[in-house]
Amino acid sequence: MDRAVTLLVGTTKGLFLIRNRGRGGWSVSGPHCDGWPINHAVGDPATGTIWAGGGGDWHGAGVWRSEDDGESWQVSKLTSGQMDDWAANDPDFAAMIGWKDEPAPFGKEFAQVWSLGLAHGALRAGTKPATLLESRDGGRTWARVEGLTGHPSRADWNGGAAGLVLHTILAHPTDPKKLWVGISAAGVFASEDGGKTWDRRNRLSNAEACGHHHHPAAPRDGEVGHCVHNMMRAPGGGDVIYQQNHHGVWRSPDGGRSWEDVTEGLPSTFGFPIRVHPRDPDTIWTLPLNGDSQGRFPPGASAAVWRSRDAGRSWQAMRKGLPQENCFFTVLRQAMAGDTHDPAGIYFGTNSGSVFASLDEGDSWQEVARHLPTILAVEVLEGT
Repeated sequence: MDRAVTLLVGTTKGLFLIRNRGRGGWSVSGPHCDGWPINHAVGDPATGTIWAGGGGDWHGAGVWRSEDDGESWQVSKLTSGQMDDWAANDPDFAAMIGWKDEPAPFGKEFAQVWSLGLAHGALRAGTKPATLLESRDGGRTWARVEGLTGHPSRADWNGGAAGLVLHTILAHPTDPKKLWVGISAAGVFASEDGGKTWDRRNRLSNAEACGHHHHPAAPRDGEVGHCVHNMMRAPGGGDVIYQQNHHGVWRSPDGGRSWEDVTEGLPSTFGFPIRVHPRDPDTIWTLPLNGDSQGRFPPGASAAVWRSRDAGRSWQAMRKGLPQENCFFTVLRQAMAGDTHDPAGIYFGTNSGSVFASLDEGDSWQEVARHLPTILAVEVLEGT
């Protein structure tokens, strides 16, 4: 079956667009966004608009926007970087790069945009260090979500290995007041008033069965998710949420108010991405790695996406079409995505520059792109 699908692939050297051309195969365009590091991208299927967030110490942080299917891009610079410092003191360099002396709205408060979320007319961005921003004009101007910035626990937030990053933004599909964010390594936070106030939601419901881990990112003192890696809300009512974190896969039946460990049956507890079926709240996918102290590659150097059809009670390795020998890639937290077709498509990108696609819910895989820069994120824009 032909699918009108565009993969939005964020890399260390720009955004790439990978389109399914049906029987003509997959086509790759890029790099877009002037080669900026792009940590995450999202698209609006109603309009085709694409946003890409990223940056770094050199560029500063920003969100790029394209309203013409990736043909042209405009950037909303949020913070300044070393490039701006150089240009301000070197007219020749400023002229060479076309620099404009315009103040960044957030100065040097953060270095990167790490995540984007689009819902109910609002575009949100998570940054490093962790701040949540909101735009109501399609990403042209931005404001802080002060309720999270001023959370009473903020002084105690600790960064993970990649720093203190707000990497996941979830919204309820019908209730615009319900929001969730994941922060490494501060945990899961939720709002039920549109972001005015936030609760920390990291309580274990089966803590006694979880054992003890001698690691600062491990669940302890009645909390889990201090180093939450990625999370996703399941379809349907009840606010079922899944997360992959530093110590396993966890399921919340109540919007994050409590978490249950569903890791048993997987070959390791460590991994980055998690994906939920677009219609079945009990079907999930993850890609375990062998641990942060063992190289962060698939166990046994044999790649597999693991699928559960029963909400994590049992797991099955899906290997067909994936490299089974000498496979040392890593799949990062935002680098797994899915479409809403039937059967659902699942996609992931690797730090070795490959993109794999399954059009049969993980039963089989094909490599649809290779030799890209390090892949940081994969998302899907349908209908284009």
